[in-house]
Amino acid sequence: MADGNQVHASWDREAILSLFDPASGRLDRRIYDDEGIYQLELQRIFARGWNFMCHESQIPNSGDYFINYIGEDQVIVVRDGEGQVNVLLNTCRHRGNALCRAEQGNAKSFVCSYHGWNYALNGDLIGVPGLKTYYRGDFDKSQLGLAKAAKVESHLGFYFATLDPAAPSLHDFLGDVGRSGLGMVAAYGDVIVLDGIQKNVIDCNWKIAVDNLFDWYHVMYSHASANSTGFVDLAKILQPDNQLVMLGEYGHGIGGPGIPEAMQAQLDMIGDEQRAEMSKSTPFRLRPASAKDLMGATGVRSLGHPNIFPNLWITLNGMQLCLRLPRGAGATELWWFTVVPKDSSPEQRRNAVRSATHLFGPAGLLEQDDGENWSQSTRASRGVVSRSLGHNLQMGLGHDQAIAGPDGGAAIATCISEHGQRWLYQSWTEWLAAKDWADLKANHSAPPQGTV
Repeated sequence: MADGNQVHASWDREAILSLFDPASGRLDRRIYDDEGIYQLELQRIFARGWNFMCHESQIPNSGDYFINYIGEDQVIVVRDGEGQVNVLLNTCRHRGNALCRAEQGNAKSFVCSYHGWNYALNGDLIGVPGLKTYYRGDFDKSQLGLAKAAKVESHLGFYFATLDPAAPSLHDFLGDVGRSGLGMVAAYGDVIVLDGIQKNVIDCNWKIAVDNLFDWYHVMYSHASANSTGFVDLAKILQPDNQLVMLGEYGHGIGGPGIPEAMQAQLDMIGDEQRAEMSKSTPFRLRPASAKDLMGATGVRSLGHPNIFPNLWITLNGMQLCLRLPRGAGATELWWFTVVPKDSSPEQRRNAVRSATHLFGPAGLLEQDDGENWSQSTRASRGVVSRSLGHNLQMGLGHDQAIAGPDGGAAIATCISEHGQRWLYQSWTEWLAAKDWADLKANHSAPPQGTV
């Protein structure tokens, strides 16, 4: 098998940037199946970027841990005795065995089942069987602690980690659009993530699963069967002529229905009790006035889907989170997190789980439709002729105006479009073409202004 350098050799900066043309909306299908591209993604996107790890409610106490991934590197997210959250690579420094097999739990330390090496919650190597006899004292434990994420930071209780010490702060990485997306989850007050992460694998490329969250064009067609059951009223949700697309630095985006400026101006003049009463006759729950501080003046108008680049989707107005974890060029593992108010009753939590599982996740009415489409779209990238045809992402191109936000993002008030998808792939090529963070900072595109 070719090594990493050989696999990457054909993908220089020029070749990468040619994979998507923002001026025409043409996307090269090879991005969904090429092994060299996939290996570059693991190196230059996942290992470099900030990756969502867990919510603080999942690890409230000392020793609490949650297993997650950064690309294909499995990590342990654990709160140590000092209250510090550490992100440790789940691989013993002796022979590489996974230390922790349970998906979440509580531990005093992590012991390797292979040879018994023992690691503290902060990753330090604290025990080695046979240290004096077999190693004869010729061993420095301080040099073989678990590998750690370079940085671990949180925003509104959501922990993220990066393996790259050159990465900017999480606050700067998220920007106004990323922070607005996370603010959607906390807009109604403190929340917790319920135990029981739903997980399933779909034979699709991870980018198609991300791309789809911006795609409101498919809703009435792909999900017609779900609509016919009466479980959801897609016409009320869709609002095809009141769409708000927000584009943020480094590829973050939000796409979907939005509250028109005039309506938001009226909402800003009334209190939370009136908003709650109005919510009874609207297809969506109106947010309290405090949400504006979390989401910003533009973000608070969004009722759509945020994506924190590269792969964290926020849906159902903040009730669910979904990670799209890469499992090779042609497979994606989806993790569904259910979010509820911290003070919710057991009955309210059961209702939230019921609603979430019926819509998304392995048994969700909507996700089953989506997964079939994603699988077939990925498969078409493998044909000798079909892969040469490209994808067409020109909807709305050149017909709308992007208005700059106060902190560098851009907002587009429009009808259903493909602005979000184009921004995703433009940003993706720039991440992939950049050799390091200095290169990415210097050469990534700022959110657009004017005609888009």
